[in-house]
Parts: sequence; C-alpha cells; structure tokens
Amino acid sequence: MVTGGQPLNGTIPISGAKNAALKMMCAALLTDQSVYFENAPNSLRDMNSQTELLEYLGCAVKREGHLMAINAGPIDTLTAPYDIVRKMRGSILVLGPLLARFGEAKVSLPGGCAIGTRPVDMHIKALEEMGAEVEIDEGYIHAKAPKGLHGAKILFPKVSVGATENLMMAATLAKGETTLANAAREPEIVDLAACLIKMGAKIRGAGTDTIRIEGVRKLDGAHHFILPDRIETGTYMVAAAMTGGSVRLQNARIEHLSAAIGHLSQTGIDIDQDGQDILVSRDPNTPLKAIDIMTEPHPGFPTDLQAQFMAMLTIAEGAGLVTETIFENRFMHVPELNRMGANITVQGNSAIVRGVEKLKGAEVMATDLRASVALVLAGLVAEGDTTVNRIYHLERGYENIVGKLGDVGAQIRKA
Repeated sequence: MVTGGQPLNGTIPISGAKNAALKMMCAALLTDQSVYFENAPNSLRDMNSQTELLEYLGCAVKREGHLMAINAGPIDTLTAPYDIVRKMRGSILVLGPLLARFGEAKVSLPGGCAIGTRPVDMHIKALEEMGAEVEIDEGYIHAKAPKGLHGAKILFPKVSVGATENLMMAATLAKGETTLANAAREPEIVDLAACLIKMGAKIRGAGTDTIRIEGVRKLDGAHHFILPDRIETGTYMVAAAMTGGSVRLQNARIEHLSAAIGHLSQTGIDIDQDGQDILVSRDPNTPLKAIDIMTEPHPGFPTDLQAQFMAMLTIAEGAGLVTETIFENRFMHVPELNRMGANITVQGNSAIVRGVEKLKGAEVMATDLRASVALVLAGLVAEGDTTVNRIYHLERGYENIVGKLGDVGAQIRKA
C-alpha cells in the first residue's frame, strides 16, 4: 500500500543490473570452472528462478548477499523444464551455452511477462546457421550439434537483445569466427561481453551493431563486478521528479541513460552527476512539463522505462505522446492508471497522456514488471491510499523497493 503526497529526500543505493546478472548466470554454463559475481542483485524472483534452473541442471550455486559463485562442472541434465522456464523468459538463454559446450540442449519455450510475443525464431535460425539441428516438439526446443558449432555470418532481421546474447555466448566455443550483424547495443550486452572476455572469450565490437566472436577451445572461471541497474536508476529518477524533493542515486551510471535523461531534463527537473552518483531534484512548486517519448533499441529511449514515464506524464502540464515500438502489448498499465484518475487514450501503438491536477488512490492490479512499478510511482503522488495487487511482478526486478522508497520519505508498506 502506498499513501501519496510525500516528497522524496535522501539517498537510494542502486542495485546490480538484473538484466545483466541473469545472462551472466547462463554464461557460467560455458565452463567447468567457478565464476564469481559481485554486485549481484539479491532477493529478486527472477534471480531465484534462474538459480533454481541452474541447480536443476546440476550447477553448484552459492549466494551470500550480493556475492554469487556458480560452478557448472557437475552438469546432470541438458533439459531445462517447463515448470521452471515458464516463470521467466530469460531462461531461454541457457540454450546457446548448453549447446555450445555439450553439443545438445532441450529447453522449454519460455514464459514470463505478458507484454508481447517475443518469439525465439531468431535464436533458432541463427543457431541453425552455426550448424545446429533444431526441432520444436511438445513445447520444447531440442537442439543438437554433435560435431560442435561453427562460425557464421548472422544478420538479425531486427534488433533483439536476447538473440544477440544467446548467440554471442554460443559463438565463444564455436569453431572459427562468428559475426553478429544488426546486433543489440545495450550496456548489459557490453557487460556480458566483458565477463566472457575475462573467461577467455575473444569478442570485439560489443556495444556496436556488429559483434565479432572468434571461438576458443574452452573458457575458464573469472571474477566479475556487475554493472548498476540503469532501469532501476531511471525508475527512481522518475520517482524524484514526480514527488519533488532531492534524491541521490548511489553508484549509478549516467552514461547508460542518456536518452532517458535527455527527456527528463525537458520536464523541468535538475539532474547532476557527483562522482559515481546521480543527483535528481525538483522544486515541488515548479510543475512538470509534458513531453513526447518513443521507445527504440539502445541507445534510444528504453522500453523498460516507458510505463514509468507515462505515470509521470499523468500529472504533467499539457499533453504528451507515448509511442511503443518494441513490444506490441505494453500498455496494460493504462486502464489501471485511468482508474486513479489519469487521462490516457490509446490509439494503436501510441497513447496520448493529458496531465491532470491530481491522481486519486485506488486498488489497482499489476500486469507486468514495469507496469507494477508505474502504479507504485502513481501512488506516491496520488491523494489517499493506493493498493497494488500482484506485487510478485514487482518483486521480479526491484530489490527492496519498499525499503528504498521508505528510507527517502515515502509512505509505503507491504501487506
């Protein structure tokens, strides 16, 4: 439950990036030696689900606070079952590492947030180009490469973060060089590449649209510090903008949020960098100004911040246009925000958000991870109490959000 009306003031520590950590956990399957991660996000459902999957496969996983160690030497099975994979789409990323190291993998088609189809056909087609034989039977992807994978020139038909990551990992142990063209450029991909390089992989071009991987015979263990979570950072920036006050976001990377910060600056808030911290403030007497946003692959505006920005626009002066180009079903938070008094009209893949003087607390339902946090943000500024149901979505990706917001003045509690 959230009781609105309190400005946020103080310091919020930023956790390690979930969307990097989950992929690096899969990368640990590429070696029989231990891989150690620092700054791993803790107490997240997605991290727990990925841990469950790796342990099912036979990995030894040790977690202590924000430290994690994974050893994939004692693999017991090459099958990732539906009961675990259905909980999180990121589980599909065990496919490339298992196939590359063991020559076979059987992975259930994934589940997770209902924000779009997110097909795995690009993963499968690219692996076939690298020599894999792939069948889909009874809801499982069964891939074989008894003679190992070989390098290939792969052109993705559209930018896909997951396909880029899966194929980059698979290519590390393939024979010859693999080129990934039209590759995704997200900071999490750069961090995954950095981790793989520490393990002995030969990768060039991560962070550009062309990545080249020269396969090696084997990978070794490594130590890696996971980068800060840019989506969590952006979320708390929006929280500070909406409520007024001044918030220090500790251990954040301002360079990973250039598109979002550019848009936020247009709303009338102040953003500064102080060492490894980002300072965000707004005079509560200065109203927010409406802006237009369009989601795009990195370095464009991130789709994972679209719902949060829409929540902010509900109380901004004027009207803003939100256009979603990544996922076709990512406006499910709109009816819930309108229940709180927002004025949002959806037209195809765009939404017109007309700012209102105030939102009113209501009982609302989370439909996916980012929609759930958008409802929390709306509750921070709404009149009265807001009850957010299905918070298991929220717990998939935000570490200790109740504690972090409570520490800077929010009236928020978990029932």
